[in-house]
Amino acid sequence: MSILIVDDQQTIRSLARVGFEALGIGEVIEAEDGEEALKLLLTRKTPIHLVISDYNMPKFNGLSLLRAIRAHGPISKTAFIMLTGRADKQMVMSAVEHGVNNYLVKPFTTEGLKEKIEAVLGTLT
Repeated sequence: MSILIVDDQQTIRSLARVGFEALGIGEVIEAEDGEEALKLLLTRKTPIHLVISDYNMPKFNGLSLLRAIRAHGPISKTAFIMLTGRADKQMVMSAVEHGVNNYLVKPFTTEGLKEKIEAVLGTLT
């Protein structure tokens, strides 16, 4: 399984990577913003199974990334979990409206990460 973690903060990407490794996730790819993430998704030879993206980022935020993914046929079914610093109802509703599969509030634990991933992709173990 391959997961793309998209966040403008290196610390969050590193924490997620540690959590993914603890869960036995095979390949973890990182991007600093939605623009970089979309390029990776569109140019990779092998599919990315799940995108976990921060909502607030410069350049191209998580909602813009989600909309772009859903609009590109070959990657439109990619599972997507929105990562946010707060559970803002309007943000969550907007993400749901655009096809988000789940969301995760920062700070997160490895167990919380596992629960969200399993809710989207099924059992990991």
